[in-house]
Amino acid sequence: MNPSAFDIRRDIETDRLILRPHVREDFDDSYALWSDEIVTRFIGGKLFSREDVWSRLLRYVGHWTLLGYGYWVIREKGGGRFVGEIGFADYQREIDPPLGGAPEIGWALMPSMHGVGYATEAVRGALTWADATWPGRDTVCIIAPDNVPSRRVAAKCGYVEERQSTYKGNPTGVFRRMG
Repeated sequence: MNPSAFDIRRDIETDRLILRPHVREDFDDSYALWSDEIVTRFIGGKLFSREDVWSRLLRYVGHWTLLGYGYWVIREKGGGRFVGEIGFADYQREIDPPLGGAPEIGWALMPSMHGVGYATEAVRGALTWADATWPGRDTVCIIAPDNVPSRRVAAKCGYVEERQSTYKGNPTGVFRRMG
């Protein structure tokens, strides 16, 4: 697909999922995700408050507005059941060495959606969008060493661990997918 003709705000469809940018009505689902201890155990290790999640939602929308990319809500086709969130961001992380300006992909799914291949399917959908939007551009992700399921998803989708680092005092793997 010609990147100049690609609508950055359009929904992405995979075999079983729809990814679309967030709207205000997604707040309660997003809060349920980020206030779940299974979801957050490898992502900072603390539950997010409603205030934290509202700031996160605004940050997602701000990414689309300022950078032309951001996060999508993941929903099942058919009934539209909430699966989780996925997207690309530039968080200006204080990680050494820096991530080098490559868009950073991240994903989080409701625990009830774990183990059925949705994360891999959503990441592949987002990467198809990225490859059409940024031909030849690398993307990165950071994953906690103990987050074995996310490390498997990253590997299935072409990410290779390039180094171990520390982020906010926690060991962190930095993974890169060559564009």
